[in-house]
Amino acid sequence: MSILFALAGNQNSGKTTLFNRLTGSNQHVGNFPGVTVEKKEGRLLLRKDAFVVDLPGIYSLSPYTAEEVVTRDFIVKEHPDAIINIVDATNIERNLYLSLQLMELEIPMVIALNMMDEVRASGNSIKVKALSEALGVPIVPISAGKNEGIHELVTVAVKIATEKQKPKRQDFCTGEIHKAIHSIAHIIEDHAAAAGYPVRFASTKMVEGDEPMQKELKLHDNELRLIAHITREMEEQLHTDREAALADMRYQFIENVCASCVIKKGESLEQLRSEKIDRILTHKYFGIPIFLGIMLLIFLLTFSVIGAPLQSLFEAGIDAATGWFSRWLERMDVNPALHSLLIDGVCTGVGSVLSFLPLIVLLFFFLSILEDSGYMARVAFVMDKLLRKIGLSGRSFVPMLIGFGCSVPAIMATRTLSSERDRKMTILLTPFMSCSAKLPIYGMITAAFFEKQAGIVMFSIYILGMLVAVLSGLLLKKTVFKGNPVPFVMELPAYRFPAAKSVLIHMWEKGKDFIRKAFTIIFLSTIVIWFLQSFGWNFQMVENSADSILASIGNLLAPLFIPLGFSDWKISTALITGFTAKESVVSTLTILTGAAEDASLYSALQSLFTPLSALSFLAFTILYMPCVAAFAASKQELGSLKSALLTAAYQTGAAYVVALLIYQIGRLFIG
Repeated sequence: MSILFALAGNQNSGKTTLFNRLTGSNQHVGNFPGVTVEKKEGRLLLRKDAFVVDLPGIYSLSPYTAEEVVTRDFIVKEHPDAIINIVDATNIERNLYLSLQLMELEIPMVIALNMMDEVRASGNSIKVKALSEALGVPIVPISAGKNEGIHELVTVAVKIATEKQKPKRQDFCTGEIHKAIHSIAHIIEDHAAAAGYPVRFASTKMVEGDEPMQKELKLHDNELRLIAHITREMEEQLHTDREAALADMRYQFIENVCASCVIKKGESLEQLRSEKIDRILTHKYFGIPIFLGIMLLIFLLTFSVIGAPLQSLFEAGIDAATGWFSRWLERMDVNPALHSLLIDGVCTGVGSVLSFLPLIVLLFFFLSILEDSGYMARVAFVMDKLLRKIGLSGRSFVPMLIGFGCSVPAIMATRTLSSERDRKMTILLTPFMSCSAKLPIYGMITAAFFEKQAGIVMFSIYILGMLVAVLSGLLLKKTVFKGNPVPFVMELPAYRFPAAKSVLIHMWEKGKDFIRKAFTIIFLSTIVIWFLQSFGWNFQMVENSADSILASIGNLLAPLFIPLGFSDWKISTALITGFTAKESVVSTLTILTGAAEDASLYSALQSLFTPLSALSFLAFTILYMPCVAAFAASKQELGSLKSALLTAAYQTGAAYVVALLIYQIGRLFIG
């Protein structure tokens, strides 16, 4: 029989690195049933009959965020065979708070004491055996980043799972807390058993005033009144509220245990180094300019210095493969219509998108390094002051940052925001962050018009999206979303060298997603585009695509874009197909211009745009409503089709206004 492990721990505890060590690239990414919080699951490399689910990084099992609810529900309702609880050994006191709550669930559990190499390097030490005896669970010291202790961790985890070794201790309370928890336990014992919860865990949740637990236990009114009396009496005796009383109880136990098991001689070298670096990178005045400078360097390397030669090689390979395939079809005397579909439609459309794969992989290589090093957490901290001016907190920067990869998970990530106001506002603004699907459009336009300034233009495009988001936030703050953002609290992890395997896996996942999209959505859309531009309304093939079904549709919308500097039906058609996937804009233009080779594509684009109208087009594509998948995510998160349509309308309206201003103001200077 297979074994199922739940991997749980605080954010920034090295959970992702450990998960990658345990599973390699043999993992599946999806969403937890009924919610849009991402989950990763994979098969253990060292034990093929064992699987591990990477639960969202959380600090407690209190139901304040979607992640906390997901973690609790998965452990209680999906019944994993054991929990692997990863704990940051350099910050052990805070990390053990979650451990105590997990132990109350009475599920076999092993603590993976991570970053022990940093503890040793700082001269500190932890009495692992004594700590294990005090907590009543096995503890394995590891260093996920250096791949130390992983084999022993798997061995211990499998042993406790197969032998069903539950934590030997769940009771950490004393005094008035002890009386309250045990009194409530007697009242709810039958209800907890019926609901499938351990009575100790359910009792502490009732002391906290946990509403979801109260509903699941289905308590009678007289039982609820009795529990309320017990907790009120406890609060009066302790002169504090119920939640603070529980937190004090747990931290008192943790302090006592750590006092005897943890020997500290000072801060770790990583922490000391991080404090010195933060004096510069999180500086009050220099923090944001430094971030912008780092991003500019990344764009220059991605789109000019390193990326451009790689893309040229990739394009040459695709062109050679397409040419060989075309000649083979000719030798096979394939029907001209089918030849046109396969070469002018599929190969040209899909190939034009695939040629940008090196740029996307390279960009995510750099972004993965920034994220895994701990710098991105600093950026959220630095951005908090700026975001507060537009009515949001630094926490909203996390979904926006994810939006640089893809708008869909970015919109889903807004569930982590506790304020409904902040959540809706972030959903509206996040698509202004340029997702990776738009990179092929930028690459195509910059190569055709701004080849020597590609890095600067790309950097300016991303800054434009951020600027529009800021201005929109200021407008919405004073109109639709009045009020103040919630306070922002975020832990800043120590700076660490990114694990090469973690970065490579991240690059592989992004590249794989891009290729999958190229051979599914883009593949199908190229067939549709080829058909519509090859046939007239009488369903006879046309010699000139200007007489096609697609041209007649495009001509209806083309006049709308005259003020923006581009009015050809091919462009308006490409923007329409961009609703399916933004990469389709490139494949559509490539097919409609009949440009099988990049040189002819760029020549064709220069007949459709001027450099100024090309900038206007870039501005419109970065800002107008995202793809259908992102729209569906917005509808799900906002709760209504009307709200999603209004959001899309605002985004497209903002895109039109910005593109209009760029073109019309530019004409005043250019003439």
